[in-house]
Amino acid sequence: MVDNLGNNSSDKHVQINYNFGGATTSSGGSADHDYRYEPSSLLIKEQDRLLPIANVGRIMKKFLPPNAKISKEAKETMQECASEFISFVTGEASDKCHKEKRKTVNGDDVCSALATLGFDDYAEPLKRYLHKYRDFDGERANKNKGMMS
Repeated sequence: MVDNLGNNSSDKHVQINYNFGGATTSSGGSADHDYRYEPSSLLIKEQDRLLPIANVGRIMKKFLPPNAKISKEAKETMQECASEFISFVTGEASDKCHKEKRKTVNGDDVCSALATLGFDDYAEPLKRYLHKYRDFDGERANKNKGMMS
């Protein structure tokens, strides 16, 4: 196989396309290279692009009976899907921030991205969770501030 730089290579490359303000970049990785940068693509290691497989397996196990086994292939498939979903939603949230000339993606942007992408069933519960989290975090900050006085 010939890679993006014209080198002969038989290692697996992962290619992901991102769109940042109209300029599309690509990222992916291989086992033999830490990273490569080209004006039109950014290649990163596959393990840096995916959620940790141990965490994915632990989450999967929570929803199965105690004696259930999960194959390595099932964990890897879920790892790939969950990581891709996060990238997809984050990309949409990032585009929204870019259009609004902001550099920080926040929880509201993620909720908005979920709704924009048609994941309303996830967006509404996440909005409720985010508001509860902010309320709790604000109460905790006030409590800590009172202890310092």
